[in-house]
Amino acid sequence: MEGNTNTFKKKKASGKGEQKKSIFHWMDGILKLDAVFENGLPLRYLPHILFVTGLCIFYIGNSHYVEKTTRKIDRLQIEVEDLRADYTTLKADYMFASKQSEVAKKVNRLGLKESLEPPHKIVVKEESEH
Repeated sequence: MEGNTNTFKKKKASGKGEQKKSIFHWMDGILKLDAVFENGLPLRYLPHILFVTGLCIFYIGNSHYVEKTTRKIDRLQIEVEDLRADYTTLKADYMFASKQSEVAKKVNRLGLKESLEPPHKIVVKEESEH
């Protein structure tokens, strides 16, 4: 087992001898933030940063509010559809129950019978006041 010793292998360098660069390295190269923060945090940019931060917070809050409202509208639309279906069913039941034949069946149990004679018109003669 003489040939099985652990040794450190060097990684092969890429073609030009450069290492793979991260996205942050590229952003740093484009934005040149080292020059901005060279003498510390520039306070002259603070109001602008706070304003943009406030706008971002407002935008996020508004998005949450819109999503919540949209969900509530969807839930209420489903409830309205259910109530409309219930209304239609109850109305149909009421219309059926108020038919003359159905009313006659229900009052027959109470001992009342449907009149077979047509109704008579009652005429009242007016008397003169003389």
